[in-house]
Amino acid sequence: MDLDFSPLIDSWRFIASGLGLTILLSVAAVVCSFVLGLAVGLGRMYGPGWLRVLLVFYIDSMRAIPVFVVLVWIYFAVPIISGHSFDPFWAALIGITIHVAAYVAEVIRAGITSIRKGQIQAGLAIGMSGAQIVRKILLPQATVRMLPAFGSIVSVTIKDTAIAAVIAVPELMRQAETVAGQSYRPIEVFTTVMVIYFLLIFPVTRLIDWFYGRVAHLGRS
Repeated sequence: MDLDFSPLIDSWRFIASGLGLTILLSVAAVVCSFVLGLAVGLGRMYGPGWLRVLLVFYIDSMRAIPVFVVLVWIYFAVPIISGHSFDPFWAALIGITIHVAAYVAEVIRAGITSIRKGQIQAGLAIGMSGAQIVRKILLPQATVRMLPAFGSIVSVTIKDTAIAAVIAVPELMRQAETVAGQSYRPIEVFTTVMVIYFLLIFPVTRLIDWFYGRVAHLGRS
């Protein structure tokens, strides 16, 4: 079998544009997911009863539904229901965010509940409010403990951006499919894409693991 990477070389600008959009979508989805996940996680733990029921339903629903289905539903079904259509990029960002945020919320809940209750009681004993205890005692320690799980979530989020190709977002996978279809060189194209995703995700996960190793002692209680 002869390998020919010339179509990739000829289309490098086209592929690079998709890579740039993948990075943009990944960064935006990670930030939005963590912000929403933090709000959902804290709301589930400390919100009123009716809110907890709604948030548990949301978390369980997102964990039970594939992200592919969420993206397709937002892009195709929501416009029919609401009469408002989404740009593919924004549909992908919303879909990935609400899906990943459910996992972030569970990681945050697990991290906070792992802190010994004695620290909460100590905070109350010195007159701290519930919000101060969460902000100054629980979250700083829990964040350190959650870093390994957050690293996994970041890598999954980056990989999930490839699914955005199904709703015509011109990210890396979508551009690669176009080049592969026009050049009839799927092996070369998709092997290259696989390597690119590895080069994107591997340093990120290694960096988070390295950082966790440096600060892990701060999460011990």
